[in-house]
Amino acid sequence: MTKSVALKNYFNEELAHHLSELIVPHYPSFQSEAFIHSVEQQVSPLQLKARVAVISQALKKQLPNRYPDALAILMNILGPENKTEEGMFTNGYFLMPLAHFVETYGLSHYHLSMQALYEITKRHTAEYAIRPYLAHDPDQTLKILTKWLNDSNSHVRRLVSEGTRPRLPWAKKIDVLKGEIPYHFQLLKPLLNDPSPYVRKSVANHINDLTKSHPEQTLSWIQHVMTGSIDYNNWVIQQGLRTLKKQGDGRALNILNDLK
Repeated sequence: MTKSVALKNYFNEELAHHLSELIVPHYPSFQSEAFIHSVEQQVSPLQLKARVAVISQALKKQLPNRYPDALAILMNILGPENKTEEGMFTNGYFLMPLAHFVETYGLSHYHLSMQALYEITKRHTAEYAIRPYLAHDPDQTLKILTKWLNDSNSHVRRLVSEGTRPRLPWAKKIDVLKGEIPYHFQLLKPLLNDPSPYVRKSVANHINDLTKSHPEQTLSWIQHVMTGSIDYNNWVIQQGLRTLKKQGDGRALNILNDLK
């Protein structure tokens, strides 16, 4: 059994029951039986992301009609922040339907939803949920992400990199931000030597994504980083150029040789 198959089975009526138990103390009118039954009747033939969507949709039916009221209830069940860089997925998968709820229903309440994603990512991740917000209001979202670059929480800093990756796994591929690759460089530059290995891994993967669509611009930027006063981690550059290295790209190989 693959990891994805095993994971999809987590999103079932048992999770619906767990979510109900968390929600009812904050919203006694929540119709638990109807919620659980709805999930149980739909998820069996579905794959992971479709199961998450079913649970999100079932929550929408049972929570207050006003999005701010519904969101306030969901924010009450997030649980404590994840103080480590381990278990962000294993211990937080129950939050995926909540992130999907914000992703799907929250665009008309932009600032409220962005704050919700900020809180969710400190416990699990909002790397998928933030992408419609990038498309909806790229200027404002980039301003917020730029602010988050200095956040003390490594999960938040990671979201800046991971949520803007053009080729994020399990997500639809997106074009570079606002059609201009320098926006990516501006976000990644302060993270090139982030104290968190968790963040640095995301930055390396993000750079690797960029080399697949904009290799020349990405290589020029890396050379600029290495010859300037920008603080960077060698491992990030090495991992960021791993695809070009496999392809035998001469310019990438020269850069890697300079790191030795």
